[in-house]
Amino acid sequence: MKRHNVIKNLWEPKKIFALALAAVLLPACANEQETATVPNATGNVTTQEVSDNTNQLIGKTVTVRSEPVQKVGPASFTISDQQFFRNEPILVVNASGQPFLLPENTEVQVTGTVRNLVVSEIEREYNLTLEPNLYREYENKPAIIAQSIALSPKPGEVSKNPTQYYGRSIAINGEVENITGPNTFTLDEDQLVGGENLLVLHATPQAAINDGEKVVVTGVVRPFVVAEIERDYDITWDLNLKRKLEAEYSNKPVVIATQVYPSAVSQ
Repeated sequence: MKRHNVIKNLWEPKKIFALALAAVLLPACANEQETATVPNATGNVTTQEVSDNTNQLIGKTVTVRSEPVQKVGPASFTISDQQFFRNEPILVVNASGQPFLLPENTEVQVTGTVRNLVVSEIEREYNLTLEPNLYREYENKPAIIAQSIALSPKPGEVSKNPTQYYGRSIAINGEVENITGPNTFTLDEDQLVGGENLLVLHATPQAAINDGEKVVVTGVVRPFVVAEIERDYDITWDLNLKRKLEAEYSNKPVVIATQVYPSAVSQ
């Protein structure tokens, strides 16, 4: 089945920064692949602000980025930001309906609703079963009830070890380099030894991006096989570009982007 992805211009959270006052959806995907989406943003908040300004954020949707700190239960974990290490970690409860295996040494991007945690209410409203004893220290404290969770690796982590990301949704920060066409560019990797630049492809043209621009890309990672991508996304390349991409990226990882938007992160 052919899929057509709509690319939107959004504003990106700074590492653990959040996009507030918006809605988000992580839809189910064909071919057992995940699709990551993020909300339209009207403001940025930090995890410190989530903790300190819960009353203002209750019921609002935020997107945060962080390495998981600690697993709490089968469907929950905590996140925090080293810049605000004095804060208590913020609890994340996975209400996406999809299991999520916590990574080691890799950030995740979490989108969900800020709530004061009352276990009985969360269970009822989100059809979850939570063990009350595990959440005693988090009761009546700010929590994010997650509608989507995605891995957020560095470009070089994907290019160096692609198999662990194939078929998975990601939200990845990087610097635009080597724009080869209206829907094709690479994300620069200069931080990881052995890592290579990561190819990004979006099935429909988006607003112009510039070489050197810091962006966030959300989408699914798959091997770059031209025939399969042309079939699945109804893409027709210029013949010279097609040959160039095949020669350089054949069977290497490519991110099929659902969204590309400016990043607030200083790389």
